[in-house]
Amino acid sequence: MTISEQIKVLCVRSNISVAELARRIGTTPQNFNAKMKRESFTISDLEYLAETVGCSFERHFVLPDGEKI
Repeated sequence: MTISEQIKVLCVRSNISVAELARRIGTTPQNFNAKMKRESFTISDLEYLAETVGCSFERHFVLPDGEKI
């Protein structure tokens, strides 16, 4: 699943539209949709998106034995 697909799922589960998420983070829906098409999100962007909808964003590597780094 791409990060844009994950953001769409986040919006559905948070009961907001992608356009509403864009407005909440201070951008236009058009600019946000363009960013989603480019898949050009930084870790900071993703952390801010998560904070905006009241959840957390975790990033890590998972080794074959299941250990997360």
